[in-house]
Amino acid sequence: MMIRYERPVSHAARLSLRLAQLAAVLFLMSLAAHRFGPLATPHFVALALLSGLLSLVAVVLAMAGLVSLWRVAAVGGLASMGAIVFAAIPLGAIGLALSLYFTQPALHDVTTDTLDPPAFIVAPQADQLWLSRPQSVSPLDREAQIAAYPALTGRRYDGALDRVLEGVKTVATAEGLTLTADRGLEALEPDTPPLSDDDSAADPAKNPADAVPDDIPVPIARPEPAAPIDLAAAALAGRPGDILLQGTWKTPIAGFRFDVAIRLREEAETTFVDLRIQSRYGSHDLGLGADYADRFLRALDAELLGIAGS
Repeated sequence: MMIRYERPVSHAARLSLRLAQLAAVLFLMSLAAHRFGPLATPHFVALALLSGLLSLVAVVLAMAGLVSLWRVAAVGGLASMGAIVFAAIPLGAIGLALSLYFTQPALHDVTTDTLDPPAFIVAPQADQLWLSRPQSVSPLDREAQIAAYPALTGRRYDGALDRVLEGVKTVATAEGLTLTADRGLEALEPDTPPLSDDDSAADPAKNPADAVPDDIPVPIARPEPAAPIDLAAAALAGRPGDILLQGTWKTPIAGFRFDVAIRLREEAETTFVDLRIQSRYGSHDLGLGADYADRFLRALDAELLGIAGS
């Protein structure tokens, strides 16, 4: 009589594969919706954490399946290995984010000028939902930035304001920065428009008959009381002659949103360029803001090669 040996089946291994596949699909779909669709960052973070939790459970079940394979030769070794592969997708991304969270300073706003940072033309607004975020940037945050990123400073170029502005716009396009607002560009326009033929015909010096007599009294308007000075608006406007640009940038893979302010200031035949980058959600930008600022300034140096000052 032939005895047929039947191998036991590891139900934990099969369940681990299904959970890992579910976690991977959930993570990839939420990532795509966050990068290309309307999914907000707080919702994406919540879904990513959920997929990470499912992946952890799947890994535990997969290890149980491998133990059963080793002890009693239970069926489910391939399912356990597949579960580990699928679970590595969300767990790897979450692990990278956690490593940046604990190794980079807890900053959501970085700037090249910590004493007088560029102002946003339109204050960024975003519903933080369950994410925590400080209302303002404290001096301690600026000190932490200086300690963490000592090389993050502005640039001085020995060039005209319009030339540097052209380079900034070129680099902004190349670095994926979408400009949404500007202020101070009227300073680059000519002071007086050229005279047309109609303006010459209306000149009193060329048409004495149309000249206004000098003895006509001109009424003087009653002086109005001086309006109170809006300190917030004055701080937003900056110095006279400054050019402010504001735009949005998002990371290429995850699609985290950042608001960027660029200030161009002309002093003594040189032009200073300063940046300010603020993450739209959360109190920690994972070091991405400083990395983008450094990359932007390096690209600007290359674009304006030959006119960079010390």
